[in-house]
Amino acid sequence: MAKAIAAGVEYRAARLFYTLSFDRGVNEVYALEMVDITKEFPGVRALDRVNFKVKKGEIHALCGENGAGKSTLMKVLSGLYPAGTYTGEIRIDAEKKEFHKISDAEQAGITIIHQELALVKDMTVGENIFLGAEPTKRGVIQWDELYHHAGKWLKTVGLHISPDTKIGTLGIGQQQLVEIAKALSKNTKILILDEPTAALTESEVDILIGILNQLREEGVSCIYISHKMPEVFRLADSITILRDGQTIATLDRKEADDDKVVSLMVGRELTERYPRVEHVPKETVLEVRHYSVWHQDKPDQQVIRKVSFSLRKGEILGIAGLMGAGRSELVMSLFGAYGGKAEGEILINNRPVRIQSVSDAIKEGLALVTEDRKRLGLVLGMDIKTNTSMATLSKVSKWGVIDANEEIKWGQKYVKDLRTKTASLETPVGTLSGGNQQKVVIAKWLMSDPKVLILDEPTRGIDVGAKYEIYNLMNQLVDQGVAIIMISSELPEVLGMSDRILVMSEGQFVKELDWREATQENIMLAATGG
Repeated sequence: MAKAIAAGVEYRAARLFYTLSFDRGVNEVYALEMVDITKEFPGVRALDRVNFKVKKGEIHALCGENGAGKSTLMKVLSGLYPAGTYTGEIRIDAEKKEFHKISDAEQAGITIIHQELALVKDMTVGENIFLGAEPTKRGVIQWDELYHHAGKWLKTVGLHISPDTKIGTLGIGQQQLVEIAKALSKNTKILILDEPTAALTESEVDILIGILNQLREEGVSCIYISHKMPEVFRLADSITILRDGQTIATLDRKEADDDKVVSLMVGRELTERYPRVEHVPKETVLEVRHYSVWHQDKPDQQVIRKVSFSLRKGEILGIAGLMGAGRSELVMSLFGAYGGKAEGEILINNRPVRIQSVSDAIKEGLALVTEDRKRLGLVLGMDIKTNTSMATLSKVSKWGVIDANEEIKWGQKYVKDLRTKTASLETPVGTLSGGNQQKVVIAKWLMSDPKVLILDEPTRGIDVGAKYEIYNLMNQLVDQGVAIIMISSELPEVLGMSDRILVMSEGQFVKELDWREATQENIMLAATGG
């Protein structure tokens, strides 16, 4: 802790020095300079002479579509891609650096918090914060000291939990804050955050913004990667846009606006973010009556309480609500993928059905794109064609043997239809950008010819260009007679794409709104119990 305090003093002094130097006309020394960075993979140039500079004590947003090169650039900076696997220079405080492993970058004061959290679920919060850097005395870990300091870092990020709590018992938002506490404990000079608010509640986002503002005051430089434009403009001092592996522009926040950044990201103007189409709903496809669900790990706790709703052919039904309201538990249970007990009636085309497993749901014409595509939607080590066909193997097999040609045919169809960017069908989906991964998940379920397509946070962690493509796809599917349920935490998305909106609070639907009468205000009022 003493080191962190001393470091804070050092940062303030350094910041003052560089400010005075700049005022006197001396060339400003950047905290970070990445010069002419080029990185190639087989058949793909991911980065093409990228230049990226970050000043001391600034929050610098890095924006671009999925696949633009943002993550690749940060993997170069953090040592995940070692020196020698790319060309160009990295300079820290004007001094040239070469990082051959992640620990080299960390020793230079660079810490990255990935979108996919790097925590050990069976270990405690304190053990995770100081993993690999435990305080020792004569080779023995000093546990009291470890937990004492861990508690202080938890308070810094506004997380009021015991440091001996197991990570696996925390929600995703709390785990994200633990990752930030872990980064701060490393005497960080340059903090990289990749989509840090994707799983945070509004109150947790406010805490994070407060932390980043404090770090800025202490001279820490932050690189902030996000697709959420309101956050970018709320936080960033400067914005750099990448497109197709190249640096397109670096803007001062004061000279940038939402439309300008988006047009630079996608290379064209997007006149409408949400391509609304007047749908004409037809007969009822799905009806749920007095449906209740109990917690999968706490059998005496009800998470859904006697909800009833209907869904018509050719409509998009939006479900809004705060995190923890029960939205995901409801659709997971309807899809046979939630472990908790359920009671109530489910009717498809006016016929009562009993869904006890995912295979039952698929047979009845249901499909679910889950909110966590990496953990529940894809097998990251397998290729595109295999992921595409895994939910409907009957279409690509005979007598239990997969027909490789059929699998390729279906894979090619959906890569073309959804405009998935990939070198080949054999590309492992774990190497694709977030937007292209989401397209593979959607392809998997389109191949099952669903009557009802459930989309849980369909555009989470996806850039504006890919979002627009998914919205257009939703409209096409509705025109073809597919009924869609869309869960989203982004209210503009709910308002922009839904024909009808149900608001959920504490496991119940508390309000139904037509899209014409819905506003962010009346949705939030209902979601918060007003």
